[in-house]
Amino acid sequence: MSYVDGFVLAVPKARLEEYKEMARLAGSVWKEHGALAYVECVGDDVPFGELTSFPRSVQAKEDEVVVFAWVVYGSRQERDDILAKVMADPRLEGSMKDAPFDGKRMIYGGFEAFIEL
Repeated sequence: MSYVDGFVLAVPKARLEEYKEMARLAGSVWKEHGALAYVECVGDDVPFGELTSFPRSVQAKEDEVVVFAWVVYGSRQERDDILAKVMADPRLEGSMKDAPFDGKRMIYGGFEAFIEL
């Protein structure tokens, strides 16, 4: 079974194109280092729920959109190896210093797949 890193974050609408550029670069770096898939999605139908929701989870503001993303790997070990290479890749250094989102409000984690259809 594969291993997946998942991310939810809020991006200011005014910086969305800048974020997309950063994501394209990140995706190519992840894939080059061995990720099986890299997907970034901009919220289209993500209502603000009463108790829980994607926007609430990242404290999204009126002028922000929610981004949902994931990276797929062959295994947890492959993920750990690939992630170490990605984090050391100099192509991503500059993009994270002035990231077009608030990293403190990003939710992320690693998940072991148990069904793949």
